[in-house]
Amino acid sequence: MGEAIRRYGRLREDWLDLSTGINPLGYPVPMPPPSAWRDLPDAFDDLRDVAASYYGVPVETVVPCAGSQAVIRTIPALLRPGRVAIASLTYSEYAPAFAQAGHTLVPWLGPEAGLPDVDYLVWVNPDNPTTRCVERETLRRWHALLAARDGMLIVDEAFADVAPHASMTTDVGQGGLVVLRSVGKFFGLAGIRAGFALCPQPFGIRLAERLGAWTVSGPARFAVRTALTDTAWQMAARERLLRDGERLLSLLREHGWPAFGTPLFAWTPHVSAALWHERLAAQGVWTRLFDPRPVPCPQGMAQTTAQSTAQSTVQSLPSLRLGLPPSEDGWQRLRTAIAVASAA
Repeated sequence: MGEAIRRYGRLREDWLDLSTGINPLGYPVPMPPPSAWRDLPDAFDDLRDVAASYYGVPVETVVPCAGSQAVIRTIPALLRPGRVAIASLTYSEYAPAFAQAGHTLVPWLGPEAGLPDVDYLVWVNPDNPTTRCVERETLRRWHALLAARDGMLIVDEAFADVAPHASMTTDVGQGGLVVLRSVGKFFGLAGIRAGFALCPQPFGIRLAERLGAWTVSGPARFAVRTALTDTAWQMAARERLLRDGERLLSLLREHGWPAFGTPLFAWTPHVSAALWHERLAAQGVWTRLFDPRPVPCPQGMAQTTAQSTAQSTVQSLPSLRLGLPPSEDGWQRLRTAIAVASAA
């Protein structure tokens, strides 16, 4: 958002910021008790038990952390140097973290290309930004192959609260599997910087030691415990996000934009994506633009004029990610902006 403000000279409050996949109507955290602000975070509270119940995993596999980012930067240093496959277009923090820890990055187009000859594989499920979601049985097959060579499958499920059918939490605790979960996306609580690594206990102990003491603040622990136990809010939020996700896809497609989605965001790869990004920004609508990178052609995506027939299975296009508007006024503003951006 800071980049948009600087580039276009528009005040922050004048922007409709759709650049993230965070629930714009997040969990309404009540005021924490005074002790949450005064006392050091209590690592022996019931946070791990609450998380274990919510994710359906053994409590000994739960490692609280200051958001997924802390774990992404830590895990590579705990692994012996090896070959790691990370999709060409996915969450961008994994590749530099593994490279800095001395691992060799292996180019990988993604699930459609099959499992490469590597020691470690990272997959975001559903993927950010491409929205691709790999079924649990495929992930289990990858995990078995990697574990057999003393490797590891790392599954980032930051957006899985709205796609539980593919979650690998049912397998948590097995050797060679780490699942990362976030409360920032579905719960709309990115600002508190809290999440969980779900992994075998021996690896979890090493990870917790490397992360250090007091990784999750007292107020954040209160917010997470409250959100994870509020099942009524969770059910209503899932229903609303499913509707809003479909609404966003319909809005984009009715203007001819190729769109693929999760309930939290949509992804649209197209030769005109950079132009659309600029036209939307000129109207105060901020989206996330991704440079062209090769990815397998999503199912149902028509061949574009920029690709030859011989390359029909691979797209190398700029693309946009759009999150959900926070209000009906925001929806109408987005509709108008897309119509203007689509005009010849």
